[in-house]
Amino acid sequence: MIKGSSIYYEDFNSLLDTGAHICKMMHTKLLTGKLKIFVSETTLPLTQWKTAEPSQAVQDNLIKELGIHPILSRILAGRDILNPDDAKRYLSPSLGDLHNPFLLKGMHKAVERVIRAIHNQERITVYGDYDADGITSVAVLVKFLKQLHPAVDYYIPDRILEGYGLNQIAVDRIRQGGSRLIITTDCGISDYEAVSYARAMGLDTVILDHHEVPATIPDAVAIVNPNQSDCSFPFKYLAAVGIAFNFLIALRSLLRKEGFWAERKYPNLREYLDLVAIGTIGDISPMVDENRIFTKVGLELITENRRIGMAALKEICGIENQVIDSGKASFCLVPRINAAGRIGSPLDAVRLLLTDNIEEARDLAKKLDMCNRKRQAMEKIIFHEITASIQEKSDIHKKSVLVFASPKWHPGVIGIVASRLADRYCRPAILISLKDGIGKGSGRSVSAFNIYEGLKKCDSRLLTYGGHRFAAGISIKEEEIQAFTDQLDAIIKEEATLVDFVSHTQIDAYCQLSDVTHALLSELDKLAPYGSQNPEPVLCARNVNVSASSIVGNNHLRMRVNGDGVSWNSIWFSKGHFLNTLSAPHLDIAFTPQINSYNGSSDIQLKMKDISVQTLMTI
Repeated sequence: MIKGSSIYYEDFNSLLDTGAHICKMMHTKLLTGKLKIFVSETTLPLTQWKTAEPSQAVQDNLIKELGIHPILSRILAGRDILNPDDAKRYLSPSLGDLHNPFLLKGMHKAVERVIRAIHNQERITVYGDYDADGITSVAVLVKFLKQLHPAVDYYIPDRILEGYGLNQIAVDRIRQGGSRLIITTDCGISDYEAVSYARAMGLDTVILDHHEVPATIPDAVAIVNPNQSDCSFPFKYLAAVGIAFNFLIALRSLLRKEGFWAERKYPNLREYLDLVAIGTIGDISPMVDENRIFTKVGLELITENRRIGMAALKEICGIENQVIDSGKASFCLVPRINAAGRIGSPLDAVRLLLTDNIEEARDLAKKLDMCNRKRQAMEKIIFHEITASIQEKSDIHKKSVLVFASPKWHPGVIGIVASRLADRYCRPAILISLKDGIGKGSGRSVSAFNIYEGLKKCDSRLLTYGGHRFAAGISIKEEEIQAFTDQLDAIIKEEATLVDFVSHTQIDAYCQLSDVTHALLSELDKLAPYGSQNPEPVLCARNVNVSASSIVGNNHLRMRVNGDGVSWNSIWFSKGHFLNTLSAPHLDIAFTPQINSYNGSSDIQLKMKDISVQTLMTI
């Protein structure tokens, strides 16, 4: 591709070296009549750099109509936000832009069945999954329904003893408790047998789920899932908690029409969006459309300490006086909620989110924090064991999928490790916990491959499977694991090449260091909240140099970046081993500018994503 006077030739040989993708990039540039070749060192950049090429006319129109910075207009255009009206909605997410919840197929039937249960004083059980999305979905539904109808219970299965989804043992317990209606959330769409059993036992089931829809669907009273082929809801990527929230909007609406709120306080559903934000972030749902609206408002509520349980959780994380963004929620709050369902009791997390007692909340937050510390220690051991194994295998770079199994691994943490492996090696990863000849596995994928569709083609070798594009769960006989691995590897190679599994850095815009100002950062903040499909903006500055380099913390590289007559502090996390590599006078840097607050002061800091080191040769 041609950029002004610079011509870029890219030849990427994707290799694996302790997880880093080593790419070679050659830049040639015509300067003062001599051909000078800049060849980057073999270890940098770590990723393949990609740039969008949006229309300049589109950028100019956004600048004219919205009065925004040219860099922001380029980012918007590069993310296919092309007209001013769409850009306005994107930069100012509003609850007024939510879709009609009754466009979700099955919503009318689901709401009508719950209203009938309320009027007939039937006991209702909300049944959820044990991850952050499922836990917050349960909390949202239970808190709202209990205001309308006191006979509401909740049930989350034990990860080890019961596993994922609705099961017959749970149905029997729910029936014995007196419930006649089960509302499943973040599960149910694959539970054909359990739903049929519930119906035979006299229980109705309403399913609120977002996972891929199997060929045979359960015989439920109503199924609300935007992935149903004939569902007209325009946004297909809601987390389960987002579907639960849409259900509450629809329920409130029909109850209002029949005069239910005439002598009652009309509920403000905005108050539930802190829970919706946590579940959406925890599920790594695309941070676009309704997910982004929910999360933006929800993070504001978390910052304002509107919920006692969330405030206690912030305290235990040490972020009680900070503005909560998607990063702090993702790295501090979500893992502790998830940890309860992974190696503790998810019921503790639900109680934390429902309690109005600060002392109870603090006790529960401490329990979740302890679970999280145990989870981190277990995860670290498994991750190091697998990466050591990968380094010993000379043919690992030929594999399109990473599959590992062990009887030593706790099934509650293997999903996190699979996610780390997928990120590190840029290919799908499935980890399997073995017990008595049966494996329970968790898989994570990358954008180049739909893991659910891949598992569907391997169903003859699996006992069960379910999930969606990026994450899935399986159960499998131990003796089938190798054949399953070979079959899935062949399927992936048919659909994608190893080149597709090269790690990429998407450059949103080129800039000079002098462009990075507080005013620019203020405009870029409008792109938040960040997440899947709406990442932090990555800028690229060329021909800079660094000074005052040092290693800080846990192998983080701190340095001063100089160019264009200005300099900024920067940090490159976990890359201290490149300290002596960055002495070259010509660097291209990919970074996200941010405000770094420390000891009561704040200044601009560049958070490095990748660096290309150039060695100058004159011909």
